[in-house]
Amino acid sequence: QVQLVESGGGLVQAGGSLKLSCAASVRTFTGYAMGWFRQAPGKEREFVAAISWIGDRTYYKDSVKGRFTISRDFAKNTLYLQMNSLKADDTAVYYCAASSRYDFNYRAADDYDFWGQGTQVTVSS
Repeated sequence: QVQLVESGGGLVQAGGSLKLSCAASVRTFTGYAMGWFRQAPGKEREFVAAISWIGDRTYYKDSVKGRFTISRDFAKNTLYLQMNSLKADDTAVYYCAASSRYDFNYRAADDYDFWGQGTQVTVSS
């Protein structure tokens, strides 16, 4: 069982930055690929970013490329999402997720096995 706890959300003005963290309670952090998803009111949950098991590959939603950076710290069992140049459209609840599958679609929420409770990000315009 993997427990994921997000933190770092909040209210920020457009153009500002936030850094989200996701602490993972897991014996072997390298055993999981990790991802960030978000869900805005009235919309479906959508992929934001993902990082491979050992952190050598990253993937991003097109609209966040160049603004968001996903990373992971194996010493701290923590996943991060650095968000810069935030826009009102980035407002959503952000969730971290873990997948133990070897061959999976990193953009598909259904391919992740464990989820955090979410953290609210609100960008004011």
